[in-house]
Amino acid sequence: MVLLVLGDTVYAQRPVNEIETTKHLADTSRQRDLIDIGKEILNIKPPQTVDSTGKKIYFSFLPFSTNVPGGGHALITSTTAGFYLGDRSDTYMSKMTFTPYTNFGKRFGLPIRSYIWLKENTWVIDGDIRLLKYPHETWGIGKEHHGDQQINLDYTYFRLYQHALKRIHGGLFMGIGYDLDYRMNIKSTSNTKLEDYTSYPYGTDLKDNTMSSGVSFNLIYDTRANSINTWSGNYANLQFRINPTFLGSDQNWKSLFLEVRRYHRLTQDRNRQNMIAIRSFFWTVFNSKAPYLDLPNLGWDPYNSSGRGFPVSRFRSKSLYYLETEYRRDITQNGLFGFVAFMNFTTLNGPKNSMFEDWNVGTGAGARIKFNKNSGTNIGIDYGISKNHRGVRLTLGEVF
Repeated sequence: MVLLVLGDTVYAQRPVNEIETTKHLADTSRQRDLIDIGKEILNIKPPQTVDSTGKKIYFSFLPFSTNVPGGGHALITSTTAGFYLGDRSDTYMSKMTFTPYTNFGKRFGLPIRSYIWLKENTWVIDGDIRLLKYPHETWGIGKEHHGDQQINLDYTYFRLYQHALKRIHGGLFMGIGYDLDYRMNIKSTSNTKLEDYTSYPYGTDLKDNTMSSGVSFNLIYDTRANSINTWSGNYANLQFRINPTFLGSDQNWKSLFLEVRRYHRLTQDRNRQNMIAIRSFFWTVFNSKAPYLDLPNLGWDPYNSSGRGFPVSRFRSKSLYYLETEYRRDITQNGLFGFVAFMNFTTLNGPKNSMFEDWNVGTGAGARIKFNKNSGTNIGIDYGISKNHRGVRLTLGEVF
């Protein structure tokens, strides 16, 4: 297993209640965003006596239409909220995202994601709730089918993930959680049956529904003061999930997800963005009887942020390794405009390929427009390409 090694500096011992803090916090008074431009156009003048650092919550909202998995378009509205539940000198910024979408037909989604820091960072609460009508494409296990040989699936999906982690020391947190994946009315909209297409015995007979219900043991190391747009710091996430039948799972199975990220600044100017961000994760269900739709797959990691340049779920396997690097930089001195360039690598096992012997590469570039300087929220427009695919991804906030 190849994993990214986090570069750390040796620190003097800190009091147990003191948090790790980023050394780079931007001076937002010197930055400019779309909200500033809107205030100027509408001639809105904020009260001069109000200190902007006293504000507790920052909203960003973006409606757009885009291509969606399985073909067609959908109207998406993305709302991001950044807020503090304590003094910002000892509490990180929490975030919530709500990204409903619909094509006013057979497709809809109501996903809510949250990453909540309680006062003085004593606890972090990580949540993910989704209700989706989710037609999409699949390509089987590993690389057993070419890019133009996909079949189409349709089902209704409900997810409930909730994790609570207590701070052990500094940026290290430990806790437990409950994880539920429930898929209803699964059907193939292609002529080929999923069971015949994949030769995988679990969760492919397309019965009415499948359920995976389990508990997870979680470790997080996080020194990012702002997870919406990280300015510097490190992040690591280890989750071991057990899905027993006595909790309602169709089969006994288990999984391991391990991710590490490093945000390395190339400038000491705290008001300029010039950074290399690197992430890496390994995801496996070992040799357990995981349902086909719960197998590790590209773009279906916890934040659905992997695989720019590829269609969602292009690669699926019992074990998957992913590596991505991104260069981020401002174009204008006030931070209103910026750009990114990225490249990612995916390897997995399968009937026609072996892990670490065959790599799938995606690359691309994107523009950044500062929407809300106080939360650091950017509008991201990324164009990614791979061997048999290309596409545009529009996001509110950084991809990782």
